[in-house]
Amino acid sequence: MGERPATTAKSAGRRGSVGRIVSIVLFMFAGMVSGMLIMRCLEAAVPDGAPRGYRSLLFAALVVGMYAAFLVETVIHEAGHLVFGLLSGYSFLSFRIGGFAWVKADGKVRFARQSIAGTGGQCLMSPPDLNDGSFPTALYNLGGVLANLISAAFFLVLSRLCSAWPIASTLLAFPAVVGVFMAAINGIPLSIGDVDNDGKNTIALTRSAAARRSFWVQLKASEMTARGVRVKDMPEEWFALPSDADMANSMAASLGPLAANRLMDEHRFAEADALMERLLSIESGMAGLYRQLLVNDRLFVELIGENRPDAIAGMRTDDQERFMTAMRDYPSVLRTEYASALLHERDADKAAQVARSFDKMAAAHPYPSDIVSERELMAIADEAAARAGGEAR
Repeated sequence: MGERPATTAKSAGRRGSVGRIVSIVLFMFAGMVSGMLIMRCLEAAVPDGAPRGYRSLLFAALVVGMYAAFLVETVIHEAGHLVFGLLSGYSFLSFRIGGFAWVKADGKVRFARQSIAGTGGQCLMSPPDLNDGSFPTALYNLGGVLANLISAAFFLVLSRLCSAWPIASTLLAFPAVVGVFMAAINGIPLSIGDVDNDGKNTIALTRSAAARRSFWVQLKASEMTARGVRVKDMPEEWFALPSDADMANSMAASLGPLAANRLMDEHRFAEADALMERLLSIESGMAGLYRQLLVNDRLFVELIGENRPDAIAGMRTDDQERFMTAMRDYPSVLRTEYASALLHERDADKAAQVARSFDKMAAAHPYPSDIVSERELMAIADEAAARAGGEAR
């Protein structure tokens, strides 16, 4: 995807569609190469007169090995961010693979559960201090791509060395293929679905001082959150928004949702809604993931306020519904679904079910301060339901 800004959610969706198409093409190519490796292995490793079912069993084992290579290369990718981040002066905050996360809090690393739609993993780190508005960003952002390329070369060499053993050679070739695939899908500047990849983020950071400041604030906010500090208690000056022109940069634009989150945490709902409406309407490079999280928060504000059925229906588009389903275990999405069940659907049983899902998620969520904030918002939904004659939690 290029760096021209998206003027609307629709244009952002088109850019995300380009990323999806490219990712599908790359995935098909990786699958084709892997399929050729499997067929070659079967021809070389299945002798004449082999027991019945041996070929099928070996085929199944090779397919499992191919999928295991994706897990291996995902871990290597995130480890690359970690290693190159440390080399650049960053400090460890969290390391996530799929829905499993290891988070540093109070000087200790603990296990937690967290998942974000469209991402296979994430390594968050605290950045070094700003120096004249700048700090090192390229190695940290591209560390995963470099790690995938290095590992691909390493596994390719090992595969060649084991060429006399077809099964071992093939199993070692899989992470080489997947490593190249992951380097391409993360290194080629793209928006895939609702998330900007590493290559796109790196370009955004090189083009704008506002983007670098925004990225620094996001990482520092993550550090403060890991320490148990709520967004509303972080330094106010961090949340000064870039100009509309600077917001054309996707990384600079990502500070907007963080500023809206702060207003939500302060319960300044009218100001938050006005800011979110503006962020969704101006020409900006804001990623689709942030757009849909903003719509999720606008839904909540509408539900506890005027609660107009037509306004709610206008925000709960098919795309938004799919997003909220994919993010059904995300704290703010569960909070909004809770408010919707209470205030829009008037279904106390459904609200109680959502509340139980929230409690289950909260027990394993890595950041307790997020849970405190969301529980306060759910209590506000309870109060709104009570005022409207509904049942409170």
